[in-house]
Amino acid sequence: MNEDQNKPETNTSGSETQPELSEAETLQAEVGKWKNEFLYLKAEFDNYKKNVLKERSDLLKYGAERVAKDMLEVADNFERALEFKITPDTVNNFKQGMEMTSKDLKDALAKHGIQEVPGLGQPFNPQYFEAISSEVTDKFAEGSISRVFKKAYKLHDKIIRLGQVIVATTPKDIN
Repeated sequence: MNEDQNKPETNTSGSETQPELSEAETLQAEVGKWKNEFLYLKAEFDNYKKNVLKERSDLLKYGAERVAKDMLEVADNFERALEFKITPDTVNNFKQGMEMTSKDLKDALAKHGIQEVPGLGQPFNPQYFEAISSEVTDKFAEGSISRVFKKAYKLHDKIIRLGQVIVATTPKDIN
């Protein structure tokens, strides 16, 4: 085996440095390519972030649009009811119209995931209700709700309004 083959060449003539320059130029071109691709992706990502922020802003700003449209229908019905001329002959018609409007309101709320939490006669639960008083009664079991002043509501699984209730206590025999 020839030892000259294992030694690195140290000749610095122009013809031998040309391949090294080409390799450096190739690497420089590769770096430039990756840099351009990085800048392009960065710009795309910045645009994506701006779009997401705008969509989120629009959702917060206009997210209640569907609920509002349904509530406007109910509001129109209430306006018509207020314009209705009530006479002894039309009281029943007025009452029926108000019952239908109340049903429309409940349906619109339910359509958007808002549900009433049952209260009257149910055991008192502080997760859903605020006890504003108690009353002695034999009509309801002790600790159950005997009167509801404000109904409790939830949006899907989240309580959005606590109900205000009176809780039943049993009469005590005084001897």
